[in-house]
Amino acid sequence: MIQISSQSIDIQECIDAAQSERAGAIDVFIGTVRNHNKSKDVVRLEFETYDLMAVKKMEELANQARERWDIEKIVMVHRKGVLQIGDVAVVIAVSTPHRVASFEACQWLIDTLKEVVPIWKKEIYGDGEEWLEAHA
Repeated sequence: MIQISSQSIDIQECIDAAQSERAGAIDVFIGTVRNHNKSKDVVRLEFETYDLMAVKKMEELANQARERWDIEKIVMVHRKGVLQIGDVAVVIAVSTPHRVASFEACQWLIDTLKEVVPIWKKEIYGDGEEWLEAHA
């Protein structure tokens, strides 16, 4: 399951989609909207994306991860639109036969997603706004 969504992400649905009888581990990353960044009070986030290209790049990342680790299933869902403090912005779930691979693959997927997938994030503050670059 790889998708861009304008709706709230159902975390349990993501975990269920990653489930596999061959997996001994499911690692889940849940990215949420926090109320501060760089000593500024964040009011909300706005994500914009080119959906078709974003999904294509996410699928490419999933394929690259499968080449690097013994993976059963990968789930990547990212929100777009206006998100409030506490909202879930992204969920990545990776199932593997053993835990080390699931931890490593999940971390690599979120780090690389932020670097290469065309999803743009704008932070809205009480006194302005700013488009942010991806974090390595």
